Amino acid sequence: MIETDMLYAYVKKEDWLKTTAYNVVSRIMKGELGTVYASRESIHELYYVSKEEGVSIDEYISRVAALTAIKNLTFTETTYEIDLLALTLMKQYKIESIFDAYYAATALNQVPDHSIISTDAVFDAIPGITRIDPREM
Repeated sequence: MIETDMLYAYVKKEDWLKTTAYNVVSRIMKGELGTVYASRESIHELYYVSKEEGVSIDEYISRVAALTAIKNLTFTETTYEIDLLALTLMKQYKIESIFDAYYAATALNQVPDHSIISTDAVFDAIPGITRIDPREM
């Protein structure tokens, strides 16, 4: 599974993770990582972050179109099981971001190897999740 930090860096013109994101997404498109999952909640988080940065709706649509066109990247649906697990993880592990909680819940519930490509260390505290730092790939 890939988290929003990589997806956002990939679609932005400039980002401190841009090179890393490009390398990871290139590997995904080549099939080197098999099927990689992303939560549909990434699209929602991307909207809020883009809006805060003053991105127009047209640019946002272009970003989402670019992400959803990535070969070998599958966006997973959110289910009520994911909703409940995300909220439980927030409480149990003191996760402040609902989006991070959704990604953790998705990794645990819908990703076969329970791994997540992310720079965010919040996932390290959750048993069962293996975080892969994209800068070390």
